[in-house]
Parts: sequence; C-alpha cells; structure tokens
Amino acid sequence: MWKVTYKIDNLDPKPTIKNFDVWYELEDWINEEVENRVQWTVDHSPYSISEEERTQIEEQEFSLVNIQKVDPS
Repeated sequence: MWKVTYKIDNLDPKPTIKNFDVWYELEDWINEEVENRVQWTVDHSPYSISEEERTQIEEQEFSLVNIQKVDPS
C-alpha cells in the first residue's frame, strides 16, 4: 500500500492525502492531478506561458508530491 501526500505549496497545513493499493492507480492519479493544476495555472495566468515555463511549473508541482510505502493495518 502507498500513501500519497500532495501539497498546494510547501506551507500547506492540510495537504491532500490518498492511499493506493495498486501502483498504476497511484501514478494515474498523480499525473492527472499535476496536469489539472498545471492547466489551471496556465489558464489563469495573465501572461503567455512558454513550453519551458510550463515544464518548470510541472516540475514544481511534482516536487509537492510525496509517496510513502505503508504497511496495511
């Protein structure tokens, strides 16, 4: 079992926490959430965002994800 913690930013006191039994479901969820957050940032930016900037935003989002292997209890 894996526990995923996904923060809004580094100071987030209440991050999203999800548990997964299957690794591919964890990957799918993370990729979908990162894409949603990146797209939201792009859509709400008052400036045009280049592909390089989009990649940087994506990397920043992935840095807010923490994955831990946990023993089912």
